[in-house]
Amino acid sequence: CFFPRLIFGTLYPAYYSYKAVKSKDIKEYVKWMMYWIIFALFTTAETFTDIFLCWFPFYYELKIAFVAWLLSPYTKGSSLLYRKFVHPTLSSKEKEIDDCLIQAKDRSYDALVHFGKRGLNVAATAAVMAASKGQGALSERLRSFSMQDLSTIRGDSSSTVPPSVTVRTSSKQSHPKPSRSASEGTGSSGKC
Repeated sequence: CFFPRLIFGTLYPAYYSYKAVKSKDIKEYVKWMMYWIIFALFTTAETFTDIFLCWFPFYYELKIAFVAWLLSPYTKGSSLLYRKFVHPTLSSKEKEIDDCLIQAKDRSYDALVHFGKRGLNVAATAAVMAASKGQGALSERLRSFSMQDLSTIRGDSSSTVPPSVTVRTSSKQSHPKPSRSASEGTGSSGKC
């Protein structure tokens, strides 16, 4: 059902719409505009009828026949439906439809601005958090160097570091363990 509808319901009319625009034939242009309006309404209705009527015998064949009826130059189905039903209905409801569209456009703009501001706030917060975590990781990495590490980098191999200083080798340790208890000796905690 998909391919016949795609070919006859969309591609064929699209090509002839192109030819009408190219030739600037107003009569053909109006004919294809009426078809596209009816086809848009058909496609919208089809979304709901497919859910509820797909079990109906020959449902898909009837849809293809309907599209053929719309296209036929003998039946002029799209022109008939447009002139009898769509145009009078849209003409009588045009003011209400325009008001609803303006309100929807205003609401969508307000929602876009609101969600845009929220998105920027979330992005700014995430950037600040990432920067603070990055700075914390850098300071933690720098703290992991001990006096012993710094003296070997300078090329000083003499031991100028007091024995109570603990050398940390991993940046994942949160607190180094003191080598002596707090009740003994000098009261040093073993931190750098």
